[in-house]
Amino acid sequence: MSFDYDKYIRPGKLPHIWCPGCGHGIVMKGLIRAIDTLGLEKNNTAIVSGIGCASRLPGYLDFCTLHTAHGRAAAFATGVKMAKPEMNVILVGGDGDGTAIGGNHFIHACRRNIDMTYIIMNNNIYGMTGGQFSPCTPTGAKASTTVYGNPDPAFDVAKLAIGAGATFVARGTAYHATQIDKLIVEAVQHKGFSVVEILDDCPTTYGRRNKFKSVIEMMNRLKDVAVPVKAAEKMTAEQLEGKILTGVLYKEERPNYTDEYAKVIERAKK
Repeated sequence: MSFDYDKYIRPGKLPHIWCPGCGHGIVMKGLIRAIDTLGLEKNNTAIVSGIGCASRLPGYLDFCTLHTAHGRAAAFATGVKMAKPEMNVILVGGDGDGTAIGGNHFIHACRRNIDMTYIIMNNNIYGMTGGQFSPCTPTGAKASTTVYGNPDPAFDVAKLAIGAGATFVARGTAYHATQIDKLIVEAVQHKGFSVVEILDDCPTTYGRRNKFKSVIEMMNRLKDVAVPVKAAEKMTAEQLEGKILTGVLYKEERPNYTDEYAKVIERAKK
């Protein structure tokens, strides 16, 4: 039986603005399926974003949503979670919004281990704002601001999140669509700051500049580079060269900031 996405979509908000072949719609459907699996109440779930193609996602969903300033999703979401700790708070955004202009907010949300989930759609580019290179653009790749090839090394979002203190970090791809909701479910259930990086495609501002012939070629690239964590355990370093691990990459239990701050308030009252 087909899944009923309509009950989670705001009436009159479709069609969406994403380009043909963009993977953001795949991620949105995965998020909807995850929310349905978890049974989250609409009025008790906040979905927060910044600016960019990926950040348009909350506008389509019939929940408590915030479309905030560029790079400030984590800051606004922190405010929501601290004011209403009982709410389920989910952030969504792109690699530019989350790790460039929003990088400072991102690392400190990880450090504090605030109890919310951040879904970062990594398509290696600033898609909406002109095709500029982002901290996740591969070295040598072309963008509107690196027409002769990007000289910078790229961030590894998952390693950045782990290093900054996030207590749940996972990675999936837009090609492996059925895995997305499973990773989000586990992330939301985790008590602490959870990061789910989804490797995505931007056929318009990244694909064209970097000579991909089609969306299918870009999707096949995601299929070819992704290696599940368990499979990687049986592979040699040579076999893993150029591959990207997917699945749950890191998980630990540690006091989360929301609960620890509540203890501070109780001490202050006494």
